[in-house]
Amino acid sequence: MLTAPSDTPGTANVDFAIFPPRWLVAQHTFRPPWFHRNVASEFMGLVHGAYDAKAEGFVPGGCSLHNCMSGHGPDAATFEKASAADLSRPDVVADTMAFMFETRAVIRPTAQALDAAHRQRGYQACWAGLRRRFTAPG
Repeated sequence: MLTAPSDTPGTANVDFAIFPPRWLVAQHTFRPPWFHRNVASEFMGLVHGAYDAKAEGFVPGGCSLHNCMSGHGPDAATFEKASAADLSRPDVVADTMAFMFETRAVIRPTAQALDAAHRQRGYQACWAGLRRRFTAPG
């Protein structure tokens, strides 16, 4: 990870990270990136291989943008597969390379990017199959 710190403790102007092939060795834990919201804006891209949070629909050369407080995480199929995986042994993410920029700024796509024919307009549908897992106490 590379970072350009800001004048505000705990925040950065921009962070840059890569996700190369790697071992997933934490036992008895959910291993893909979990569903979450960030204070930072997150721009992620896939150079080659498959991305472990969205094995379907996130193709090499593709990217995603989740601005501040936009919920995102694994698609429904990835969540179900990871929830049923054998977590008693290590796993490896191989033959992949992804990158991410995070910034405290809002990222505003250009009109050209928003109007691009290759834009995945139904992107949010990847979460349609997620089932509610928590119930309110009471």
